[in-house]
Amino acid sequence: MQHLRVGFFTEVYRPVVNGVVASVDALAEGLRAKGHEVYCFTPKVPGYEEADGPVFRMPSLPLPDTPYRLTLPLVRRRNVQGVIKRLSIIHAHSPFITGWMGLRYARRYNIPFVYTYHTKLEEYAHYVPFDETATRMAAETLTRTFADMTDAVVVPTLAMGQRLRELGVEARIEIIPTGIDLLKFGGGKRDARLRERVGAGGRRMLFFVSRLAREKNVDLLIAALAHSAPDLHLVIGGDGPERDALIGLAAAEGVADRTTFLGAVERDALPDLYASSDAFVFPSTTETQGLVLAEALAAGALVIAADAPTNRDVLGGAGKVLASTVEAFARAFDEVPAEPDAAEAERARRSAGRFSIAAQTERMLALYRSLWDPIAHD
Repeated sequence: MQHLRVGFFTEVYRPVVNGVVASVDALAEGLRAKGHEVYCFTPKVPGYEEADGPVFRMPSLPLPDTPYRLTLPLVRRRNVQGVIKRLSIIHAHSPFITGWMGLRYARRYNIPFVYTYHTKLEEYAHYVPFDETATRMAAETLTRTFADMTDAVVVPTLAMGQRLRELGVEARIEIIPTGIDLLKFGGGKRDARLRERVGAGGRRMLFFVSRLAREKNVDLLIAALAHSAPDLHLVIGGDGPERDALIGLAAAEGVADRTTFLGAVERDALPDLYASSDAFVFPSTTETQGLVLAEALAAGALVIAADAPTNRDVLGGAGKVLASTVEAFARAFDEVPAEPDAAEAERARRSAGRFSIAAQTERMLALYRSLWDPIAHD
């Protein structure tokens, strides 16, 4: 087996907790388990120290009102000569400054360059203080331009591969779903005491976890709850810029006493939350994969998701997919059974089997090896 040295260039990394970070860590874990070296180049976060893995932090500046950092493209000379120049593969996880840095080094040292399309940038246009239509067009242009400068683009779902083709991307595209720890999420337990702690008690528990932001469509869940049976309780995990507005909406809709906001949730707590819920509800239509969908499936949860090509790809026939309307979600909430359906849980777990870290690693290694010339980099 050829030994590879892989360099990840990512704009977002720990201590931030989100789908991109989970994806990067899952792939790094899988590659290292196979005996390969993984190095991560990412912005420096003041006060944060690494717990594991060789990570090289670059100077950065804060981005106001976000947990993210603006990378300054400065890498110590010894790290360029001792690490980057010796890499077998450079793998970018964003098309921003760190991604362009990775591309520059790849071309300078004749190293294959791979990019994972984690984020539909155009769906975040509302964060930029310019005309939203123009911003969406600029985001699409950036995605297309960057993707076409790579040796291969990785997408986690068929729907996202089709989306890139619609944008005019001509580069090689490989579909490689992001892996999750199936044993960890499959080990979640239904816990009556946990249900009591999060406010569900004897009610049917609906669970959702994500960054609380406009593009996640969380207000749909609260509005649907207000139009559904009174024995339903919505538990919302995560934090973000819309949290206060959502708390206000729950009060305005008269369901504040039937809604619990947990704030940021440790990943180790998620398996039991998924397994303890009567349904995992997912209103977002802007994901490239939606790792939480795969995690909920692995825990055997009934998943109720808004209809979107990506969500259909991930669910693979399990759960329920429905129109992104208050009426449709309210009806689905009312139909949630009070006790787990063993057949539905088994169907969900089978569907989640496609998302193992081992499968992701093998498919990514096959891609890397198709691009890497060991003689040229001996």
